[in-house]
Amino acid sequence: MSTSDAAPAAPPAALTERHGHTLLVTLNRPHAMNSVDAALSAAVGAALDEAEHDPEVWAVVLTGAGERAFCAGADLKALARGEALHAPGHEEWGFAGYVRHAIGKPTIAAVNGFALGGGTELTLASDLAVAADTAVFGLPEVSRGIFAAAGGAFRLAQQLPRKVAMEMILTGEPVTAARALELGLINQVVPAAEVIDTALALAERICANAPLAVQAGKRVALGILDGRIPAEETAWAHSDREIRTLVTTRDAQEGPRAFAEKRSPQWQAR
Repeated sequence: MSTSDAAPAAPPAALTERHGHTLLVTLNRPHAMNSVDAALSAAVGAALDEAEHDPEVWAVVLTGAGERAFCAGADLKALARGEALHAPGHEEWGFAGYVRHAIGKPTIAAVNGFALGGGTELTLASDLAVAADTAVFGLPEVSRGIFAAAGGAFRLAQQLPRKVAMEMILTGEPVTAARALELGLINQVVPAAEVIDTALALAERICANAPLAVQAGKRVALGILDGRIPAEETAWAHSDREIRTLVTTRDAQEGPRAFAEKRSPQWQAR
């Protein structure tokens, strides 16, 4: 086969761009609503490692390519093919190479569209968040026979009033960006065209301060030790144990099947 006959290389799953002392990381799968597969997890995880070890990077902004979605969660087609979603060799980074990847540099989610399921979990894993007025947040996994196992189930209960968090976790119903702002899930709501610029401006405000002091403050506030948050380890172990059991149930199989067949699921509680 000649070079001209070769299939074009796939675009990178995530893009990085420097803006002063800020690293902008863009989930780059707009054709799949920036859903997460192993390639995206590897690319984002590598970008966070770059940020953590580069003394010239003082803040990170995470966003999604396109206008429809920040992140629509896991790539269900990849899962159906039996593919893993975590970065090969770096499973400790967690979903999207991000949710368990604790770094000292401040992280800001620039939520430019749907942020359901994994998109909400990326927001919860970020230090700050700016959202488009069209953004929607929620953990709808229970309507598919599973639960938000990438940190959503325990982080939402930590970051929101407990009764509100429990309503979202148990019903799976979404909230608007305006409601997310009222609840303290995000810091600002702006027109969609201004999301990235607003997040970068927020990063600049952080970067006006002494970077080592900012990083020390973040590590103390979140309890980060050697790239881990020991206080979360029990919750992660519990979440991992529950999801391993749940995915073997008939209900976990029925949820995606009913979704694909465009019908209401018939739950059996087994």
